Amino acid sequence: MKIAVAMSGGVDSSVTAVLMKKEGNEVIGLTMLVTPSEDAVNAADEVAHLLKIPHHTMDFRDVFARQIISDFCYQYSLGRTPNPCVSCNRLIKFGALLEKAKELGAEVIATGHYARIEKHAPDDRFLLKKGIDRRRDQSYFLYRLTQAQLGDAIFPLGTLTKDKVRKMAAEMKLPAANRQESREVCFIPDNDYPRFLREHLTSDIESGLIVDQQGNVLGKHHGIIDYTIGQRRGLGISSKEPLYVVDIDKQTNTVIVGSKQDTYASEFIASDLNWLAFEKLTAPMTIKAKIRYLHPEAEALVMPIENDKVRVKFTEPQMAITPGQSAVFYDGDVVLGGGTIERVLH
Repeated sequence: MKIAVAMSGGVDSSVTAVLMKKEGNEVIGLTMLVTPSEDAVNAADEVAHLLKIPHHTMDFRDVFARQIISDFCYQYSLGRTPNPCVSCNRLIKFGALLEKAKELGAEVIATGHYARIEKHAPDDRFLLKKGIDRRRDQSYFLYRLTQAQLGDAIFPLGTLTKDKVRKMAAEMKLPAANRQESREVCFIPDNDYPRFLREHLTSDIESGLIVDQQGNVLGKHHGIIDYTIGQRRGLGISSKEPLYVVDIDKQTNTVIVGSKQDTYASEFIASDLNWLAFEKLTAPMTIKAKIRYLHPEAEALVMPIENDKVRVKFTEPQMAITPGQSAVFYDGDVVLGGGTIERVLH
């Protein structure tokens, strides 16, 4: 089988390429150039040379800027907090890159994600499941993939732990064996979101008021892009008690703050849904929901409502449910589907 491996030069994609080659497949390496930096390209090229496999670089900087960065900035301008990695997986890595892989004759694309894909025989659907390494599970970022994309994908690391992968890389003397991984958004390597957003937003960023939940003015802000739900540090105001962002009102350009307890809520509405385990949710269902990648799963009831949306009600209140973030629904190891948090019901 001819397999394209998405290579970033990191330890996960490097080991993925090795595993695919060891199985006797014809392997080609593909690297996405999505930022001005060519570090990933050079690192991947080094690994491909070591493994003696063809390596192709795909310049996706224009499409990445249009589809990922532009939407990222726009969502922040609305007072929302988007997750660009979720969009990138569906539109770029398993969209544009997969298309290029097919043009080069590859049948499937393999990536270094810690997740699993299984074929469910009774209804002939592909199921997305958590990776066995719970600390590294990346199924959250993959919930927007389509059935067709899952059918064209392989995740060789889904049954391995990160420690095992690093050990394998060291034994193989791969350059990335001990390379430190970045946990930042790839196009904001310094993690300075306000600076990045101010450089890329074409609309004016207006100052506004910071108020408490009773409407009392506590201070001023220099743009709602500087804030996200649950934020405590960098609010620009002083108070005897710790204050947190509990809401952002785009219409009035206002940041609302309150106590930590005020950040908790039990219900939200999600839209832009994508179901994987079944075609569509038709009745209320008890599930485990994850409202951010690093947020623990929590039991909830998900209920279909009008306009292809769902209402999600947690058994216990959750902190900082944030519009713009992805809510992903699980049944044990299986990703049922998910959607974008539209609004929180306090």
